[in-house]
Order: sequence, then C-alpha cells, then structure tokens
Amino acid sequence: IVLLPLLVFAQYDYEPSAKHPYGLPNPDAPKELMDFAPLIGECNCKSQLRKPDGTWAETTDIIWRFKYIMNGYAVQDETLKSDGGYSGSIRQFIPDSTRWYVHYYSNRSPSTVLPVWEGNRQEDGDIVLYREQKAPNGMEGFYKITFSEINDNGFKWVGEWVNPDETIIYPTWKIDCSNGKIQNGNEADKIAIIEASNKFSRAFMAKDVDAMMSVYTADAKIFPSNLEILSGGDLKKYWTPNKNSLETIHHKITSEDIQFFGDYANDYGYYEGKTKQKDGSITEWRGKYLVVWKKENGNWKMYLDIWNPIKN
Repeated sequence: IVLLPLLVFAQYDYEPSAKHPYGLPNPDAPKELMDFAPLIGECNCKSQLRKPDGTWAETTDIIWRFKYIMNGYAVQDETLKSDGGYSGSIRQFIPDSTRWYVHYYSNRSPSTVLPVWEGNRQEDGDIVLYREQKAPNGMEGFYKITFSEINDNGFKWVGEWVNPDETIIYPTWKIDCSNGKIQNGNEADKIAIIEASNKFSRAFMAKDVDAMMSVYTADAKIFPSNLEILSGGDLKKYWTPNKNSLETIHHKITSEDIQFFGDYANDYGYYEGKTKQKDGSITEWRGKYLVVWKKENGNWKMYLDIWNPIKN
C-alpha cells in the first residue's frame, strides 16, 4: 500500500510538470531523442506560405512549442498561429527502423488518418524528413521537410516538394525561428545537464573510463567517502576498474533541483544502482550527491562532484 503510489509517480518522472514544463528526456529512450533537444521550449517564429500563383503570402507570426511526452520517450510539437490556426506533430524514433516517424495534425485539415514523414538527423546537424507526394501534374516525388541552423537560440524550417533525385526543388512553406527562443528559465541547460548525467551512468555501467572522464571539466575534483580530494590523474585512476571490479547492471542519477549562477550550476539529488556479485546475486544501493557543474567550451561538465551512500 505504501509502495504503490511511489511506483505510480515514478512512471511519470519525465512528463511535463510545473517544475519541468517541457518534460525531460527519459534516460532509457533511444539516444536519437536528443536530436530535438535544442528545440525543446518555445520560439517566436515567422511563417510564410507559397500561394498557388507562385508568389509568397504575407508573413504571419506563430509560436512553435516543443516538449517531451510519453514519459520522455517521444517529442510533441505545437504551432499556434496568429490567425487562429493550430497544428502539431508527434515525433517518435523507432530503433528497429533507425529513423524518426512524424505524425502531423491540424485544426484546418482534420483527418482520420494522420500523414507521416520519415527521416533522420544528418551529419551536418540538419533534420530531414520525407513523405511520398505527387506534384499537381502527377509527377512522382516527395514532400521534404528540413530543420536547419539548429542551436539554443532557435532554428529554421522549410517544406518543399522534390522529385525522386531532388533535381527539382520547389519550396512551398518556410518558417524562420532563428533567434526566436522564448526565455523560460534554463530548461535547455537543465536538459543538457541531465543528459550529461545520463551519459555518465551509461559510461559507468560500460566501464568506459574515457567516456566518464569526458563528463568532467579539465580541472574537476571529486570527493569520495574516506579519501582525499582527487583531481587530474588521480580522478581517472579512481574510476578505472580492475580485475576484481564487479559488474554494475543499473545506474541512475535523479536530480532534485538545479540552480544556475552564470556559467556554474548547483545540482543535488539521489543516485541508485545494482551490482552483480561473483555468485550471481544482485546487490542494490543508493545515495545522495551534490555536483557543481561548469560550462566548458559551451558544454556543461562536472566541476566538483561529491556523493555518499545511504544505508538500506
């Protein structure tokens, strides 16, 4: 009776909430979920449609909002137009297909079957999606959607019809959200820190010391129980496993609060894990932590890291 409410609440840790209005990425979701991480939040954008005569209509103002849904396993976006139009998409990465599937809906063109675009993030950082669609003259082709110039301040978007080899390209809709990000606290920074914590957990379970070290700043210091303050080579040596190291089959860091002070952030919460013993039995453990993060070369990394266990 006591545990059931806790289990129910745990199922929704990554849903949008008062604390995290745009949700959080689930650490167990496909890593590609982070393709849309810079877009999470709201942007003031300028939208422009192409008219049937080939000219462009007047620019309209829209708000484009992105958030994590399905307890952090997918992304939903919504566009709120100044003329009363409303549309949105459900974006889900399917690992078996190794691509994104985007289901689009609109109040101006309701449909019993939602159109679907498929695609991936490209090496240059653009996100490109396609849907089969014939041209008005019957020519085979695709409607192509491209997110480009993606950064923490916004992005650009264009929709265009292309023939199969893309020798013919006809833009029909363009939206400029560059430098349009609406400030909503430090949600993007919080998401970046949580993802860095998740990266540390994955590296810890994989015994990938280099990946673990990449989460720390060059001048980082750790404060292990019953040891001196460690830094530099001693820090790496501490995390390097030996032949007697046991297998960690679960590791999770859950932040309770993150507060920002310029290029520094204070983060505290709990960690938990499971270790497989030599005889095959499983030992569970948990503890509390405090981390001071520092922005290094544009990335949030752990600068001061202190933790200690909680007795079961």
